[in-house]
Amino acid sequence: MKKENKELFEKSKRGALQLLFSRFGIILVLLLIQVLLLFGLLNYVATNYIHLYYTVNLVFTLTGYTLLFNSSSDNSVKMTWMVVFTVLPVVGILLYLYTQLEFGHRYERRRLIDIIRNSHHLIQSQPKVKKELEANKDLKGIVSFLNQTNTYPAYRNSDVTYFPSGEEKFAALLEELKQAKSFIFMEYFIVGKGEMWSAILEILIQKAQEGVEVRFMYDGFCEFSLLPRSYSKELEKMGIKCRVFSPIQPFVSTVYNFRDHRKICVIDGQVAFTGGVNLADEYINKVERFGHWKDTAVRVKGEAVESFTLMFLQIWANNSDTSDFGQWLNVPKEKILKDDEAKGWVVPYADSPLDAERVGEMIYFDLLNKAQDSVQIMSPYLILDGEMETALTFAAKRGVKVDLILPHVPDKKYAFALAKSHYKTLIEAGVNIYEYTPGFVHAKVFLVDQYKATVGTVNLDYRSFYHHFECGVYLEDVPSIEEISEDFKKTLSLSQKVTLEDVQKEKALTKITGWVLKIFAPLM
Repeated sequence: MKKENKELFEKSKRGALQLLFSRFGIILVLLLIQVLLLFGLLNYVATNYIHLYYTVNLVFTLTGYTLLFNSSSDNSVKMTWMVVFTVLPVVGILLYLYTQLEFGHRYERRRLIDIIRNSHHLIQSQPKVKKELEANKDLKGIVSFLNQTNTYPAYRNSDVTYFPSGEEKFAALLEELKQAKSFIFMEYFIVGKGEMWSAILEILIQKAQEGVEVRFMYDGFCEFSLLPRSYSKELEKMGIKCRVFSPIQPFVSTVYNFRDHRKICVIDGQVAFTGGVNLADEYINKVERFGHWKDTAVRVKGEAVESFTLMFLQIWANNSDTSDFGQWLNVPKEKILKDDEAKGWVVPYADSPLDAERVGEMIYFDLLNKAQDSVQIMSPYLILDGEMETALTFAAKRGVKVDLILPHVPDKKYAFALAKSHYKTLIEAGVNIYEYTPGFVHAKVFLVDQYKATVGTVNLDYRSFYHHFECGVYLEDVPSIEEISEDFKKTLSLSQKVTLEDVQKEKALTKITGWVLKIFAPLM
């Protein structure tokens, strides 16, 4: 019996050893070791949680600060991210890395760069104009800057008409559309069904039936609230070639932060429109949303139109090829002015958030820093970075009369609160702030020393400076400057001046809201 028990024990021992050193046994042992290590780690974390928490937060915060201070961001943007890193170190740095790694628009950036590289040579300043530009060192500097990122020539043989309201621009636009014979290119941020759009659409359909090339592009944000998602296909069925810029898709991407805020219409390469006026009834006061809607626009005729044609084609080509650029650019230009009547300069320009230059803001900087006597501004928003606030206050402190007209009836209450957070600093520096009492100002106009101006789509806010595709036209010594000046005087007469006493009497809630939102303004 003892012998049998011994043999049974030896047999069991061999079986246990075989099981232990078998593949299954080794896996089981490794699993047990991992479980023990996991429990040990959990126990360590549980007993040392506070130390680990602060160590991880410190590492993430320092990493975030290091990346941030070595970036080329504006100081206001850096300050905002510093607050985010301090409050939410791990989440903040991950969010920052997500935005900086450009998920979703790396391809779009490369595509746009290639399009510009392959098309910038298609329009150039005339040799005679280049020679005349040499004598204007001030303007030459602006043109030189603009041509760092794209081709934006200066033009002499162009006529500019200024429209002090959306209604006047709308009437002129309808008449010009009716005269189209070859092509119509339209690119707008907002399109809303109503009287304005119906009248335009009727003409576009008719022109498409007549064989006119009609291309229409609108920002994908319209699909959220204004247009059905299938609307582009509906337009295609009507004979209108349609593109939706950056349509909203069911996945997260930083590309959605970059919107096409431009307003461009080009007809036959002979006429172009730009300015603040979108294609919805509030822009022509057919419906009232925020009191009277004050807007502006310009019509350009002549050689400068080719710049707007190229702007449109470059964005349109993001979803198509570039082979037809020459067809639409190489059109004979009507002689608008005689050589001895070619007064002033016209320089259309565009701004893209996908390159390194803040073109719209730099144009404003140049106008402010070179102003000698007066700066007159109309803008719907006042959400300033530190550089722009400094430029405005410095101009006023130099003795330049700086007048700024903003809305009295806001379209966005948070934007209004943010604007008011800048009032005290600006007024104390000598900037005159006025609010347009009849309603909402949507115009984007700078007029300097009564001979230089820019009219376009660029607001005085972070979105226009950093996140939007924008456009405008720089004007110098052109007859329409006088029209801009008269419109500013008229608008000023309908506006009330804001004093420091008014700022002090502002509601506490508005002040607090502005102060808090100002921290996060660069991210809004």
